[in-house]
This record gives sequence, C-alpha cells and structure tokens, in this order.
Amino acid sequence: MLPAPAVELYDGLVASSLPGQGRLATEPDPARYDALHAHCDLLVVGAGPAGLAAAAAAADSGARVILADDQPEAGGSLLGTGEHLDWVAETRARLDRDPEVRVLRRTTVFGYYDDNHLLAVERRTNHLGADAPQNVARERVWRIRARRVVLATGAHERSLAFGDNDRPGVMLASSARTYLHRYAVVPGRHAVVFTTNDSAYPAALDLAAAGVGIAAIVDTRPEPGEWAERARAAGIQVLAGHAVTGTEGNERLTAVTVAPFGESAGQHQFAVDLLLVSGGWNPVAHLFSQSGGTLRHDDTLGTFVPDSGRQAVEVAGSANGAFDLATALAQGAAAGARAVEAQGYTARTPVLPAVTAQPYTPPMQVFTVPGASGAPRFVDLQRDVTVDDLARATGAGLRSVEHTKRYTTAGTGGDQGRTAGVLASGVVAELLGVDVSALGLPTFRPPYTPVSFAALAGRHRGVLSDPIRTTALHEWHVEHGALFENVGQWKRPWYYPRDGEDMQSAVLRECRAARENVAFMDASTLGKIDVQGPDAGVFLDRLYTNMMSTLKVGMIRYGVMCRLDGMVFDDGTVIRLAPDRFLVTTTTGNAATVLDWMEEWLQTEWPELKVHCTSVTEQWATVALVGPKSREVLGSLAPGLAVANDAFPFMAWREATVAGIEARVCRISFSGELAYEINVSPWEAVALWEALYEAGAPYGITPYGTETMHVLRAEKGYPIVGQDTDGTVTPQDLGMSWVVSKKKRDFIGKRSYARADTLRPDRKHLVALLPEDPALFLPEGTHLVADSELPAPPVPMLGHVTSSYRSAALGRTFALALIKGGRERIGERLYAPVGDRLVPVTVASPVLYDPEGARRDG
Repeated sequence: MLPAPAVELYDGLVASSLPGQGRLATEPDPARYDALHAHCDLLVVGAGPAGLAAAAAAADSGARVILADDQPEAGGSLLGTGEHLDWVAETRARLDRDPEVRVLRRTTVFGYYDDNHLLAVERRTNHLGADAPQNVARERVWRIRARRVVLATGAHERSLAFGDNDRPGVMLASSARTYLHRYAVVPGRHAVVFTTNDSAYPAALDLAAAGVGIAAIVDTRPEPGEWAERARAAGIQVLAGHAVTGTEGNERLTAVTVAPFGESAGQHQFAVDLLLVSGGWNPVAHLFSQSGGTLRHDDTLGTFVPDSGRQAVEVAGSANGAFDLATALAQGAAAGARAVEAQGYTARTPVLPAVTAQPYTPPMQVFTVPGASGAPRFVDLQRDVTVDDLARATGAGLRSVEHTKRYTTAGTGGDQGRTAGVLASGVVAELLGVDVSALGLPTFRPPYTPVSFAALAGRHRGVLSDPIRTTALHEWHVEHGALFENVGQWKRPWYYPRDGEDMQSAVLRECRAARENVAFMDASTLGKIDVQGPDAGVFLDRLYTNMMSTLKVGMIRYGVMCRLDGMVFDDGTVIRLAPDRFLVTTTTGNAATVLDWMEEWLQTEWPELKVHCTSVTEQWATVALVGPKSREVLGSLAPGLAVANDAFPFMAWREATVAGIEARVCRISFSGELAYEINVSPWEAVALWEALYEAGAPYGITPYGTETMHVLRAEKGYPIVGQDTDGTVTPQDLGMSWVVSKKKRDFIGKRSYARADTLRPDRKHLVALLPEDPALFLPEGTHLVADSELPAPPVPMLGHVTSSYRSAALGRTFALALIKGGRERIGERLYAPVGDRLVPVTVASPVLYDPEGARRDG
C-alpha cells in the first residue's frame, strides 16, 4: 500500500481506499531492483532553476557532472509557474549533448553521508505500469561519490494552523498554481487565498485569469505592499491584517470564516469551494543537515536556512533562502562554476533567462491562528496532530522538539516532517513562550523520502542475499546420501544414514568407527585467515589470551579470543608457517566476524602494526582423518611422510605429498583420538577424499558428519563457541584457565578478569551431567534446579543444558551444562524438569572419555 501522493500517475493505474492499516503482499515481488556506483566531480541535486544553472555552468568544462531530480522532467518550480520553460528545454538539451553530464530523472537523493557519499533511488519503470519491460529494473539505487556537491533542492510551502484546516478543498497556494500550469486543472471554482507572504498573490492572479473566482485574498500583514495593489487592480478584494479563523462543509469545503488577525469580532464568511494557504516557505535543507551542516533562523524570511557546512557542499536557490528567481539563478550558476573551478576545470558562463524584477514585502511569521473553541487546528495532517496535542506535550513538561515529536508523532509520517516540521516547532515555541530560533528543528535523518526495502536490497535477494555455500566435496556427500545442516551459510553433512537407519543409529555407528577404527570428515568450512607481516606475532598476542609469538615454525597452538569484557568470542588454532606468517583457524560460523574483528583493531586501534589479514577459507579443502587406524591410512598414502609420534608430534604440521597431491598435514584432534587434518587445494579435494576412502576401506573407514563431531568433542569436554557459550562465559568458566596467559602484559579482555563479577565463586561453569537413567535424553536448554520438588515461583535456576547426546563409547546419554559453581558441585545430584517430571542427574567432570588423553597419540 502506498499513499496516493507517492505514486506517479500512468494510464491504467487503479487506486483504492484502504481504511486503517494496509496488508503486506502475499506473493513475492516479481520486479527487478539493482544498484550502481558512480563517481563524479560535481553532483547537482535538484533540476529547478538554480540546479539547472549550476549544471549549465559546469557543463562543457570536462568535469564529470551528475544532475539528479525527483521529477519526470527538469524545471522545478518553473513547471508550476509556467515561466521560462523555453530556457528549461534549451538547457536540458545542452546538458543531454554533453558526454560528461548524466541527468537522472525520477531520482531522489535520500541520504548524504561522510566524504560526499550520497545515496539516491531512481524510479525507472514505476510510471509504466503493466507496460514496464521485465528486463529493466523497477528501481535503482545510486551510490554516488562526489568531489563537490551543489544542493539546489528548493523549498516547501508551509501551511498554517487554523480552525478546521483539514477539510477537502483546503490546499497550498503553490499546489493550485502547479495544477493549473502543469496539468491544466483548476481545483475549484470559487476560492479564498490566505497568506502571510507575497508568493500567494501570483497564484491568485493566475487562477483568476483562468476563470476561478477569487472572493478575497486574506493577508495577515497590515501592509501587504505592491502585490496587493496588483490584486485590487485585477478586481480581487484584499483583506489586509486579517486571517482565516475557520471553515465549514461536510464532504468538502463550502465556506470560510475570516476575521481581523488576532480578534474574534468583525467576522466575514465567504461561500467558496477552495481555500489556498501560504504560511511561508521552508528551504529543503534536509540533505545539507545530513551532511553535517548547521541551520540558522532568518528572522527576515521567517524560516531556517543553511548556515555552515563541513563537507565540500554549497547550497543555492530557494534551498538557500533565495526565493526570488533572479537571485536563485545567479546563486546556482556561481555555485556550479566554483565547484568545477576548484578542481582545475574552466567553467563557462551559462545563458540565463531575463527575469523581470518583482515587488517584495517581507513576510510575516505566523504559525497559529485563534479560532472557534473546539475546532481542531491541525499541524501535521499525515499524523493528525493538532495544536492541542502539542499543548498536552508541553503541558507534560516537554521542552525539546525532539521530545514533542515523539510524544505526538508530529513529523514522523511519510513526509518525515517536510510539511509539518517547521510548523510544529513554531507552535511549540509559541506554547513555551520562546523564540523559534532558540528552539530549533528536529534532526533530519536519512532517508529523505521513504525507500522501499526491495530497492535497498537490490539484487541481494534469495540466494544472492544469503548465499548457500558448499565445499568442493559437496557433490560426493550428496551422492552418498548425506543429510545436511546449515552452519552459517555453509551446507555441512549432518550424518550419513544407511538404509533403515534413523539419525540416532547412524550417528552411533559413525562414532564407533571414529573411536574404534578410522573415520573421516569434510572440515573445509572452518574459517582460515592468513595473517602476514613483521608484526603478526605481536598482533596475535594482543588478540588471543595466550602467547602466539613464541610459537615455533612448524608448530600449532590452540587459542581463545575474548571480547573487551573478557567473554569468549571465538576459538581455534594458530599455525606458524614462517617467522612473519601465521594461519589462523576459526569456527565455521564466526569466520567473517573474526576477520572483521581483526580489521577493526588493525585499522582503528593499532594502525602502526604492519600486518595484513586475508581470508583463505575457500582456498583450502580440509579433510579430518580420525581414529586409531588413521596413522596407517595416512602412511599408506604418504610414504614420504614420517608419521610416527616422535617424528610427527601432536600440534605439529608438515608439508607432504598425500596420494600424489601436495598437502599441508596437521596433527590436530577435536575428538581426542589420533587424528590428522589434511589441507589441499579445493581442485584436488575429491581426489584426496576418494584416495582416503579407498585406502581406508580395509579398516572400515566411515564418513561422518557434524552430529558425530559434536558427540566426539563433547565426550572430551571440548566446548563449541556459541553453543556451550552465550556471551557471558569466560575461559575460566569453561575450565580453561590454562589458556589465559599470566605472562603477557596485555591482551583484549585481560583487565576484565580482575573485575569482581568475573571472580565470583558462583559463576556458571561448564560441567557434564549424567542422568541416573542412562537412556534418558536431556533436551538442550533444559534448566537445572537443586531440589526434587519445585518451590513456589520464582524458581531459582542453577543453570541449563548446552549440549546433549547419546554416546556409543560411554554406552549412555550425557550432557554438558553451564551450572552455578559447577566445578564445586561435581558428584552432586541435581534435577532437570523434563516434560511433567523432575529427573535426577549427577554433576560430573566435563571430560568423560579418556581423561588421561592416552588415545590422542594412537
């Protein structure tokens, strides 16, 4: 659902009224959306008189110029006045001929960010309806980087808050003039014009010339000046020092009540069907404000205008408070010339139309008009916010327009305060008895106009938004019946069921193979980051809780990263490839996050370190070969590799040829068994896998998935970050005090370990749970309590189950849990609510299988 003013008319458009809230579409949007990056020397925003003059001054200079305007055709306010349209056409044709000028029609610049980075949305086919070609994007987001910017965004006419000002037939004076000149439509037959400034007089005269009966021009100024004399000469009554105090009518406007401004006596009533209002003009300073520019209140103009900026930007025309055409043109041409000349180009003097000087009388700043008691005076017509609503806000003690905006929702509609923002501030200022210049305006934030989520997403939808990543071995897994689970964006084999097997029996079979014979797993998805540079060791020492700079080339060390608060962030291994080069592995789902973490510290906190980090996750395929028979299998395929324990110790790596393939072989175990991780090029992954499958056949080699991996690691008490941790867990809570260096001067999170909270004896510790019924499976997330009977709420919880499995090696079920003071509770009985009963469990050491670590070396 879109509001009618947000839709450009086209043949065949069908509009319907929806009461209340709209409904989201039930079908996917079939349209295409895309995005483009553009660089230019000058971006001109707005193709009104000032914007066209700026672009014309920069054209033919050799500078790259982009002119963006939200309308279907150039001209801006001139389209609404019908003036100098021949100059508009000639200037537009000249710009079209310049190969360095790009004109973007139907394009709204909606965001202005640092370093002159602006975002715009181009509506390419919205106006074509059913005739829109399917191969053209409906909308396109432009990401523009400009050396210089000229904002010629124009001004918005301001309404006034008077009684019953929301009736159909009440509209802005400039809108009626635009209907007349641009669309040859008169919005009424009998009108009253209510104004505080000169701009409504030309509108009244144009409408009168078109046959609209102007009953009166009601001007709050006691002495309106020469424009009033012109109106009287045209036979139009001018009521100086008067104001509209109310309206009448049911389905539409039928009458207007006028009285001397500020008085209740001497009322006049006019039978009309149209009331045109002009309360002044507000420069469109939203983008300037977004750029970091400040605004000041111009007491003469009665509005806020741009003041000082902090980026390479100029404001020209009515956006800069120049409301007369001649000044707007001159400002635009000068701003365009200065922008290109500042970059070494030579600007040419553009041809500007001859503009006849017009009389001028300063406007009168008016925000509210007293009216009949009980008649609503609307400030924000989109949100139905009235003067009384704002009075309630100030009566509640609110003194800031930011607060009254949120209290009443004034300025939060689809126009984001463009029509009501200044008026609301003026009303609040009157209610508080302060000057509006001191009160100011709410903060202007992007987007300037609503932008569809589809446009922002562009082509990043479906698999392009959240791509499915697969390893080089994926097709083999599919062919051999693997079921998959999503880990981050990766499709990882979950388990490999054989005919007649369910998940439980398949996983138990895979676990037995890994514990008793040999099994292998596709571990390619582990994050891999190549860290190089003379300061690489220093950098890793600061990131990890333990020392990495002392690691010898050819060796591997397990490490833990923590956040500033000392909580575990990620874990993995660090392989030293050379004195200035390391390979860091991360958890699968955290690979991108860890790389971002590294870059953040390098770029913002330690820019002096000479280090480069590169993701190489997809440059290596990794196969984990696990089990007592893994040494035999590897030795048969790598005869040149000494695989004995003394020659190839735990946490070492070797370059080797495996099955005729150049490989990096690491002695790493995430299962507690003798194990190797074999890393090869992804192009060689299938050949390596099939060679291992063939060489391991005599030993019953079995592929296993992530579920078996979890069982094997949990039997050894190895935690999974993100499953056995939740952002509130320290390495000490995991029973890993040994991984926190006491020698290092500092590392990320170190100081947090001295905080009272991290030293509490009742912190949750990672422990194992053994249900008294060895066949009972504890659901993950189950809470633990101390008593066999639940007390009255609130029930004190001791912790919760983080991982739960059935173990072939243990012959029973078991779980890992985070429990308050868990290490001091080992041997205690706790209770877990499962279904409608409390089941007893025993707290145990998290290392349930091979606590001596004898199986690691085979």
